Amino acid sequence: MIIAGLGGFVGTCLRFLTGKLCHVVWTHSAFPWGTFAVNVVGSFLIGILFGLAEKNNVISPSMNVLLITGFCGGFTTFSSLADDMFLLLQQKNWLTFGLYAGLTFVLGILLVWAGRAIVKG
Repeated sequence: MIIAGLGGFVGTCLRFLTGKLCHVVWTHSAFPWGTFAVNVVGSFLIGILFGLAEKNNVISPSMNVLLITGFCGGFTTFSSLADDMFLLLQQKNWLTFGLYAGLTFVLGILLVWAGRAIVKG
């Protein structure tokens, strides 16, 4: 539990900083860039980590807990994604909602595949 918590702490801090950076870069955008960025990067990272875990057990069970459960769990933000999507629907911002939902899910799945493919070589 402590190992997962440490990974989660680092992931959460990095998620917070990513959100702040995206807000500075895209100040006037309705698109939730911070949440989008951490979800697609997190999808790619978790693909790489699961690929390493599956490939000859390169990642130990403790590293799995630290990196996948802890770090990726703290870094990615599905609950924030759901809230962002709800707000976009509530504001009747249909195009942004469609782009955000579609890109997040499609890129998320593709990047998980890409991460696993890179590791498998």
